[in-house]
Amino acid sequence: MTTRDLNHWIMYHEIHKLKRLGFSNRKIAQYLVIDARTVKKHLQLSEMGFEELLLKEKNRNRLLNPYEDFVRERLDRFPETSTAQMHDWLKELYPEFPDTSPRTVYNFVMYVRQKHSIPVEKPSRDYFPVPELPYGDQAQIDFGFYNMRLANGKRKKVSFFSMVLSRSRMKYIWFWDRPYIALDVCQAHEKAFAFFGGIPRTIVYDQDRTLMVDENIGDVILTASFREYTRSRGFDLHFCRKADPESKGKVENVVQYVKKNFLYNRTYWDIETLNTEAAAWLARTANALVHHFTQKVPEREHQIEREHLAPFVPMAIVDKETKFHHVRKTNVIAYKGNFYSVPMGTYKGSETKVIVKERDQVLEISTVDGDPICTHRVFDGKGKIIANTHHKRDTSRSLEEMMSLAVAYFTDGDKATLYLREIGRRLPRYTRDHLRVILAALERCDRQAADRALEFCVKNDILHGHDFEQVLCVESPVTVPSKRKIKPLGGNHLNKADQWPETSNLDDYQSIIDQE
Repeated sequence: MTTRDLNHWIMYHEIHKLKRLGFSNRKIAQYLVIDARTVKKHLQLSEMGFEELLLKEKNRNRLLNPYEDFVRERLDRFPETSTAQMHDWLKELYPEFPDTSPRTVYNFVMYVRQKHSIPVEKPSRDYFPVPELPYGDQAQIDFGFYNMRLANGKRKKVSFFSMVLSRSRMKYIWFWDRPYIALDVCQAHEKAFAFFGGIPRTIVYDQDRTLMVDENIGDVILTASFREYTRSRGFDLHFCRKADPESKGKVENVVQYVKKNFLYNRTYWDIETLNTEAAAWLARTANALVHHFTQKVPEREHQIEREHLAPFVPMAIVDKETKFHHVRKTNVIAYKGNFYSVPMGTYKGSETKVIVKERDQVLEISTVDGDPICTHRVFDGKGKIIANTHHKRDTSRSLEEMMSLAVAYFTDGDKATLYLREIGRRLPRYTRDHLRVILAALERCDRQAADRALEFCVKNDILHGHDFEQVLCVESPVTVPSKRKIKPLGGNHLNKADQWPETSNLDDYQSIIDQE
């Protein structure tokens, strides 16, 4: 009995066993991950009938039986041959080869392998543990892509940059909502070096076309932007061979960690929110938990490794073809005859500049350091003002500052902090708006009313700025201010308030007209 026949018999008895236990055909199919029609077919057969079916299947006339000798001969000589390669050989050497699907060829090749005991041989590779590198000696870099879920059920593809210090396993990630270019990668390097507080001596890369033009038998040819950046930074570069992910396994593990732990089932709102959430994930999970291999916390190890990194001085990364645009005091920029808004507070004076790039009818506006500010769809025509209503908000005050101000109104600061952070977790895109509403409401009440409103909202899971405002109004009703006495400009001469200006008599004008 072959392994295939044994598996069939195991499946047959498992189906009948589950049926005797009272499971429906649909539940059996779901549990065994097979088609419901297969379950029904197996239940209709006795053991003798099932054995006859297997014999019939084994002895049936196969479409590709005339080519069995050729397939066996090739598999004997080259056991590692793939089914796709075998399919191509058959079409090349036999002009009369029938038009069959790749699945049919696969089934036939697997049948020949089982019949003649020719297992699939995969190329083996010997591995040896790599000793831990010195502190500050190496970092590894790789890129990843992921289809994130949107709130409306659709998907959004994002790309990300990941860097890990080889000794401490300290990690950094940065996301883009579009395909990255060499300038983006250089800017991501700067963000990573700022995050780590220094620059390692060597960085290991994959052979990415954004960074490298050609391997050139070891004499690597880099793209112009990346070559200029690496020369200015001075660290050594090491490029892995093609199709050799094992040579940078540390960062490969980080990419999988990001996909399976951070991005899995996370909702995409916008790229700024995603990078903010990624920074929080690095702080609480990726760099804060004990590493499964080193059994050390990356964040603590980084405190040691940081002393061995080369000093980092921020450097602006700007493309040679980049054009700067002045920001007007109305927080707009001029582009091809139209005016596009930027967030309130961007204008810092007459010398305020931004970088503007147009890609696929989308205007990308960023700071001179390359940090994204906003995007607009490019409009035709002249003289139009394209404004985003979100840009009218004053974002000069940070969220942490607003939250600290709000917490100060309550007696129990810890409870207030947890409550406000829960609002931010559930509604990350509108955290600033909720805090602004809550702050405005708190300014009109006393501490006792604020504490009672907080207690009620926490108890009843009320997590909305306007709802909190309504609860606060109930706990501290707003009294109508008393009418203030009007103070005349003339001091004590109150009789002037009763004076009336002189008026003319219309009869006088009428008599003058009649005389004429």
